[in-house]
Amino acid sequence: MQLLLNFLTRNKPTFLYGISLAFLLFLLKWLELRFLIINHAFEIYIGAIAVLFTVLGVWLAQKLTKPKIETVFVEKEIIVKKSDDFILNEAELSQTGLSKRELDVLQLMAAGYSNQEIAERLFVSLNTVKTHSSNVLEKLDVKRRTQAVEKAKRLRLIP
Repeated sequence: MQLLLNFLTRNKPTFLYGISLAFLLFLLKWLELRFLIINHAFEIYIGAIAVLFTVLGVWLAQKLTKPKIETVFVEKEIIVKKSDDFILNEAELSQTGLSKRELDVLQLMAAGYSNQEIAERLFVSLNTVKTHSSNVLEKLDVKRRTQAVEKAKRLRLIP
């Protein structure tokens, strides 16, 4: 303790000089800040209002654009009955107006083949398969291949 007291008394002017410089520096920074706030009070006020309204706008936009529809996924077991005794529904076939070749294309679509694979299996061009596919979709009044297959199975046009 005596050593510390000796050190402080020997260096008293240095400590007083350092403390007074720190106080003067603090006073200058405080005056500079006051000067900034007083001279630019209007700009600071406008800036604070702009930040407030920006935050409020972002929050409100997120609340208003958030979808209110909740999606619920229902998992259900589907039992598909496979029957070996498939009988073509001739009445529906004549009512839809599907040709034999269009029915072949539809059966291969149901098997999961692409247009190119169907063309190779039926020995026709790719454009012919595309034409038959569009005719099938039009005659069954659907927009997608999966819908065409589902409707054809329901009408008993394919197994």
